[in-house]
Amino acid sequence: MKADPAPKPGILILASGSGTNFQALVDASRQRDFPGDVVAVGCNNPQAFVLERAARSGIESFTVNHRDFDSREAFDAALLAHIQRYNPDVILLAGFMRILTTDFVRAFRGRLLNIHPSLLPRYTGLNTHQRALDAGDEVHGVSIHFVTEELDGGPVIAQAQVAIEPDDTADSLAEKVQQKEHLLYPIVLRWFCEGRLSLSAQDQILFDGEAIPGPLVLPEQP
Repeated sequence: MKADPAPKPGILILASGSGTNFQALVDASRQRDFPGDVVAVGCNNPQAFVLERAARSGIESFTVNHRDFDSREAFDAALLAHIQRYNPDVILLAGFMRILTTDFVRAFRGRLLNIHPSLLPRYTGLNTHQRALDAGDEVHGVSIHFVTEELDGGPVIAQAQVAIEPDDTADSLAEKVQQKEHLLYPIVLRWFCEGRLSLSAQDQILFDGEAIPGPLVLPEQP
């Protein structure tokens, strides 16, 4: 009798807004050969459209409204309790607009990834597209990194770049960057679920067991 196949790694996504990266990740995970399954999405905003996307996709969802808590510690404790019900192998922050506490980050060390709309270490925090324009940058982009206690400061796994054109605005730049986000995040998630990507005890990124000297770069699409 043939043995049952090993279960695929479970993926839990945290999001706060419209959920375009959530949708890209779910769509990628439903390809026949994808090595992981999205088990749930968690949200801190009861009105977020990502919850509608989850319902349409048949993905379980839960909401932990940050306004119901008087401290970040209390919110994170409630969020942690919900996440633990699913026992995920990896957690992806996909536009999750809450700063997580040290205890939460440490609980999922090496299993917590974030996507950020800039070429880190440039422009941590908010308003990254306008800041790139104001600085006169010629290129901008997106980074995916392991989450550590430092805001947007964890080791960067991969990046994708876009050219800044003379007529770009913050909105047009955001649209170009978002297209790269939807390509890059599923690729990095695949690497993680295949066991090719990990974080060492020294906060080095290991790819196929070897430390990488800098972020992997998504090649330009033809």
